This record gives sequence, C-alpha cells and structure tokens, in this order.
Amino acid sequence: MLVIGAGRAGEALLRELARENRYRPVGLLDDDVALRGAKVHGVPVLGTVEHLPQLAREVAAEMLLIALPSANNAQMQRVVELCESTGVQFRTVPRLQDVVAGKMSFSELKEVAIEDLLGRDPVQLDWTAIRTGLSGKRVLITGGGGSIGSELCRQVARLGVESITVLELSEYNLYRVEQELRQEIPDLLIHAVLGDCGDAQVCERVFALAQPQVVFHAAAYKHVPLLQNQVREAFRNNVLGTQMVAQAADRHGVAVFVLISTDKAVNPTSVMGACKRVAEIFCQNFAAKSATHFITVRFGNVLDSAGSVVPLFREQIRNGGPVTVTHPEISRYFMTIPEACQLILQAGVLGAGGEIFALDMGEPVKISYLAEQMIRLANKAPGRDISIVYTGLRPGEKLFEELFHAQESYQSTRHAKIFLSAPRSMSWDLLGAQLRQAAQAVRDYDEETLRRILVSLLPEFAQRDETVAEVVPIVRHQA
Repeated sequence: MLVIGAGRAGEALLRELARENRYRPVGLLDDDVALRGAKVHGVPVLGTVEHLPQLAREVAAEMLLIALPSANNAQMQRVVELCESTGVQFRTVPRLQDVVAGKMSFSELKEVAIEDLLGRDPVQLDWTAIRTGLSGKRVLITGGGGSIGSELCRQVARLGVESITVLELSEYNLYRVEQELRQEIPDLLIHAVLGDCGDAQVCERVFALAQPQVVFHAAAYKHVPLLQNQVREAFRNNVLGTQMVAQAADRHGVAVFVLISTDKAVNPTSVMGACKRVAEIFCQNFAAKSATHFITVRFGNVLDSAGSVVPLFREQIRNGGPVTVTHPEISRYFMTIPEACQLILQAGVLGAGGEIFALDMGEPVKISYLAEQMIRLANKAPGRDISIVYTGLRPGEKLFEELFHAQESYQSTRHAKIFLSAPRSMSWDLLGAQLRQAAQAVRDYDEETLRRILVSLLPEFAQRDETVAEVVPIVRHQA
C-alpha cells in the first residue's frame, strides 16, 4: 500500500493499520517538501503527490490509500485523477465530519464516492444558537419522509426537542422515518401523520394535535420535467399547500415557520420553479401581517436525494449504460443532504421574519464531469465501457441555476455560508385575489388559468413549456 498524505490523518492511519496487520504500507506521498526523506512510524516519505504514477510503479503498489480527510474538492479531484492514471485500485479514509460524528474510524477504508469529489470544507455551525432555538420545542416537519425532510427529522431529534410531528403523504416514507426515529431516540415523543398538507382538514388536525412552535415546511413536488405538464398539481401542492400550512401556523401561534425553497425559483423557466417562487412571495408578504416569523431558505441540488441525478447515473452505470446527460454545458450547484439540513437549521435561528436566505453552494459542477467521474469511480472508462449520451435540454430546464434574482440585493450574514436576500414586496390584495382565483382554477382543473396566474405574478417567468426548450442533437461521448 502507498499512502497519500503524511499529515496527522496519515500518521493516525499508519498506527491503526499496524495494529490490524492487514496491509503493508511501503511509502507515503505528501506535497510538503520538508517531509521528503522523513519517516512516519518507520514508513518513508518518498515524494510529492505529483510523483504518484512513477512511484506506484517503482514500489509495485497493489493499493493506493488517500489519507486526506480535510481535502477540498479541487484537491480530491486532482489526487483521484492521478490515482486513476496508475491503474491501481485506490481507497480513501472517511471524511473528517464522519469521524468526528463517530460514524466511522480512520481505519475503515472505503471506495471514493462522488460526494468526496464534490464535497467542501465542513460546515461550521453555531450549534449553541441552534440548540437554544429548538431545545424543548414542539416541531412539525411537513414532507418529513423525503430526502431533506427525513434528514431534518434526524438532526432536529438530536437537539433535545420536546416532540416531533411528521406529516407525510407517502405511507412507506412515513413508516420508514418513524421506525428510524423510534429506534434511535426511543424517549422522543413522535407523532406520525399520514396525509396531504394541502388538505384543510388534515392540516387543521395536525396543528391542533401537535401545537407546534417551529414548522419546517419541506413538503413539495420537485421534479422539473414531470411537473412541466402537471401545472394543476404543481400549483396545488407547492403554492396552495404552502399557503394552507402557513395560515395554519399563523392561526395556531407558531413562532417560526421555515419554507424550504430552491434555486429554481430564481428567474424561473419551469412550472416547478415558478410555483416555488410564488410560495416564497406569499411567505415573505404574509410575514408582515403575522406574529409568526416566516423564513425562506433557498438552495440548489442535493447529492443523492430521491430522484436526483446521482442515483439515476448510478443505476445507468450498473445497467451498463448509456449515461444520459441533457447538454454538454449544463451545470448545477450541489451539496450533501446533511450539509443542506444543517444550514437550514442555522438559517432558521438567524431570521427575524420575511427573509430569504440563500445557501452558499460553492462552485457549480458540470453534469458531464459528474457523469464521467461516476463512471471512472465504478472502474469503467467513459466512452469505452460506458457511453455518455447527450439528449437535449428538456422543457423548462436551464443550462445553469442562480441563487439570487437581479433585483434581490443580497448581503452576508454572520454565517459565512448563508446570504440574506432583500425581500421584494407585492400588493397583498393583488396576491390574495390571484391565489383565490388559482384555488378556484385548481378545483375546476383549469390549467390555462393557472398558467396565466403564474405569468401575471412573475413577469420574469418565461412560459417555455408551450414552446420547445433549446434542443441539442443527441451525441455520444467518445473517450
């Protein structure tokens, strides 16, 4: 084994491996030239990381081990590229946050995952403020069985809350998250409610039962191409469902209401994004008329969330390809599910009501790069073993996403990864009239009226689903 990284992680790893006696380290690589010729637990530092291909041949390495748990994505991408060039199998140590959380030890070697290449520095949170804001509180999480909702349940449950009420439309997802919470924290008071947040009777029943002090509204439909021709359901769930839960929160004296939003709400070209933007507008303007603090948190794509691109690519690779990418230049922001949820909790205690907080998503990632790296991490070659097919942008789909509208002047907050957007006000009477008309259109299944309302409320909304999104010819990636 050749170990990449002679720092504290590399040293700790060598100590662990010496006890287990399963691997024989023959050398270390590190970019610190002062370490050249030094020894760590008797293992020599042979050179820098750039020397990896040559040194792997010279020592006849059978495995490469990346011991850089705090490396950023650019550093990991460079190291993995060098590892791939050797043709030798490689593994990595767990990320620092997983070790600190007690989930894994340094000696538990694992395959490099796409999260290791796209991850960023661990989020530094003010856990004291978060715990103070939630400890002893009754919390309601709508959509609590989804990717974001279920992780919010896990994190909130560990903060000493009095109770958690989970409202979820999917029977299986509700069952799964309830079982997990009961097993992990048996003393926690949990209410699991099966139902639709857009159902007035369900909504009223949940608030009367739970009497929540804090609400995280994560329930939403999110699949852009699917919702493009499902305007009635998108509006009913993402807009009117949000309105119903928000008004119930106001009636029942909820202290804090956090709306989980998306970067697709900025300059929306999709029905999904437009509906989420209207939900943002409602919460922002309702905040001025309510004692409840309405806070919106906006972020981009979440790695490995249900229905997202990573599990899709993983399945396509498992089936032998092709991997389908819509456009060679399409890019997206990504963060991990736990990171997104931690920043949601942090934003929840930063807000005083009416704000939109946008999470720092780092640098956007080209989806073609994501596809190529996932193929390589599966020990396949893009274009040779697994082809990449470019299928053309789908209706409502953008080449790139934005976190702020041009008219939303934004500023930093006391948290480095959270930005505050200035609210854009709208006539409350006009908004109310439009939403009443929309509710009638939903009852009548009048999708044309709903489209007109979206355009009326959002002048920036380009109704691209009636035309054809930019289409590129289907091409195959050649290695």
